[in-house]
Amino acid sequence: MYRRDRSVQLGGSSSALYNNLSVLRLPQRQLACFCTVHGPAVNVLSAATDGLGGSQRQLRPPRGGRSPPGSLPRGPAAWCVLPARVLLVLTSQKGVQVRGLLWGASSRFLPAQAVFARGISAAGERFICVGTSSGTVLVFDIPHKGTNVTVSEVLEEHRHAITDIAAELGQCAGVQPGGKEVTEEVTRAPVPSCTCSSVKLWNGVVAAGYGNGQIRLYEAATGVLRAEVNAHARWIYALDLAPLTGKLLSGAEDSFVHVWKLSRNPDTDDVEIEHCHAECVTDTQICGARFCDPEGCSFAVTGYDLSEIFRYSQV
Repeated sequence: MYRRDRSVQLGGSSSALYNNLSVLRLPQRQLACFCTVHGPAVNVLSAATDGLGGSQRQLRPPRGGRSPPGSLPRGPAAWCVLPARVLLVLTSQKGVQVRGLLWGASSRFLPAQAVFARGISAAGERFICVGTSSGTVLVFDIPHKGTNVTVSEVLEEHRHAITDIAAELGQCAGVQPGGKEVTEEVTRAPVPSCTCSSVKLWNGVVAAGYGNGQIRLYEAATGVLRAEVNAHARWIYALDLAPLTGKLLSGAEDSFVHVWKLSRNPDTDDVEIEHCHAECVTDTQICGARFCDPEGCSFAVTGYDLSEIFRYSQV
């Protein structure tokens, strides 16, 4: 069971984008950092575990003149944690912007055929993968120090726009970035005709959320469908996984957030999914939902045009 905690107030609100919430936990400082996107601005804020204190700022394009590539965030933003550094990645109609906690931004243009970027995930020790509307995946090589961010590879296995990217232990869903010598397609999975809005990886299982409200679980190595559940009545906007426990969080247009538990049957190796908790966020079109810790003991939720982040913790 989860209970609602003190909300975190936003200086703005949240746009109706898939996965429009990213959470970075700083346990040594008893803080959590949140970011959401609204129009051309990114709300970045920190709050203590009890919801008090912290700070807040908005990243906006400069006034006057031509904005540099990546300075107008029209897509989701995400914290990316690599062994050597923590980065905030912004996506837009112009490019991709990588920001460090202690240094400025490094911007990169999108390929000419791409209209927007969507789907962000850290992979391995020094790579960040970003999807585009043309179906390509940009693999950025992040140096251990400095701002010399380069495009290591451009992967071209998708024919349609990418909506999300997930990674686990260096492997992205559908690709395996790791330098020019090992990037290859692992498998393809058959999917229903509706849009897949969110994907997550856990213990070799791909969890995918769809526009028809379904959650499907696939074997990452083979693409075989292992389980499916009619999780929501409306379009799923967000999925998240707690890596230490296998808890799965889903949020949708139907105003509901659900917590599930994934596991493998030790006798049959079947992938199983169990419903654990349901929470109705009244009169809210949910657009972001994230666990706030790797055990899945707490989570946060954003909603379209909502000027606060709802927080819940396990009791």
